[in-house]
Amino acid sequence: MKIAVLKEQADGERRVSATPETVKKFIALGATLAVETGAGETASIADAAYADAGASVGDRAATLAGADIVLGVQGPDPASLAGVAPGAWIVASLNPFAERARIEAYAAAGYEALAMEFMPRITRAQSMDILSSQSNLSGYKAVLDAAAEYGRAFPMMMTAAGTISAAKAFVMGVGVAGLQAIATARRLGAQVSATDVRAATREQIQSLGAKPIFVETIAGIEGEGTGGYAGEMSPEYQAAQAELVSGHIAKQDIVITTALIPGRAAPRLISAAQVASMKPGSVIVDLAVEQGGNVEGSVAGEVVVVNGVKIVGHRNVPSRLAADASALFSRNLYNFLNAFWDKEAGKPVLDAEIGDAVRLTHGGKIVNPRLLS
Repeated sequence: MKIAVLKEQADGERRVSATPETVKKFIALGATLAVETGAGETASIADAAYADAGASVGDRAATLAGADIVLGVQGPDPASLAGVAPGAWIVASLNPFAERARIEAYAAAGYEALAMEFMPRITRAQSMDILSSQSNLSGYKAVLDAAAEYGRAFPMMMTAAGTISAAKAFVMGVGVAGLQAIATARRLGAQVSATDVRAATREQIQSLGAKPIFVETIAGIEGEGTGGYAGEMSPEYQAAQAELVSGHIAKQDIVITTALIPGRAAPRLISAAQVASMKPGSVIVDLAVEQGGNVEGSVAGEVVVVNGVKIVGHRNVPSRLAADASALFSRNLYNFLNAFWDKEAGKPVLDAEIGDAVRLTHGGKIVNPRLLS
C-alpha cells in the first residue's frame, strides 16, 4: 500500500497533508510513504525530515507512480495525477460543490474521491474532522488579524497618564471558529459579546465569559441545522436579528463573522448601512469571504476600508498558520485511515456510515447523494 503526499499547487496554499509524525505512523501500519520534493517547505518541514521519518522523497512522477492513496490538503488537479491507476483513493478537502468539474474528472479517471469536509459530525469521527480542526485555528487567527489592523490596544490599561478602555468585540456565528474567537479575544482583554441562530450556543458563549446577544421574541427559528451546522433562518428571525444587531454593532470596535452553510453561499450578516454605523478605526473580519461573505463590501484576499472601517477578507486563513494547521490536518487524515485499517488486507476498508458520507466517486461515477440531489 503506497501513500503519496503531494506538494500543494493551489495559489497561497502553504499547508501539507502529512508531517514526519504521521509518516511514521503510516509506516507503522505497513504502508510505504512517498513525499513530493518541497511538499512541506511552506509549513516549515524540510525534505530531510520526511526522509528521516522513513519516506522516500522525489519528484511528482516518482511520488505518484503506483500510488494507492493520494493525500492532499486541497484536491489535486486530475491532469497532474499521471501514474495513478484507476481505483486509487484521493483523500483531501475537495470542495465538491464549487469544484464539480474536478469531481467529474476524478470519476472519469476511475479514482475514488473521498471528501474530508463531508465527514459526518458524529462522536467517533471527531478526530477526523478537518473542518473543526482548521476552523479552530481560523477563529484564533481572525482575532490576531483584527488586533493587527486595529489601531488601539485590546485590554483596559490603567496608566499614570490615564485609562485606556477595553476594546469591544462582537462575534457573529458561534461554531468552532466563533468559540475560539471568543476565547482568544477574551484572553487579549476585550469585552466580548456573541450571537448565533442556534439557541443552544447561549450557554457556550456564557461559559467563555462573553455576553450572549439573542433575539428573544421569535419562536420557531430554523437555525438548528443538522449535523452540528447552522441552517437557514426564517425571514421573521432575519428581520428581528438585523434590528437587534444594528443597534449593537454600532457600538463595537471589532466584529468577527464566521457564519457558513455547507453547500450554499454564506449568509449576509452585516449590511453596508451597518458598516457605516461603526466608528472609524473599527475592524470587521469576514471569515466567510471565500463563500460570498457575511459582510457587504468584503473582498476576498483584500483589506478594504469603507468610511474608515477596515473589512478584512483574507483567503485560506488556516494556511496562514501553516505549521500548526498542517499538523492538525495531517492527524485528521491519519486518524481517518487508521480507524479503518485492515491489517490482513494491508489497507483501509471503509464502513457504510462514514465511507458513504465522504465518498464522492466510485466505479467511474459520482455516487454521493449530496451531489446527486
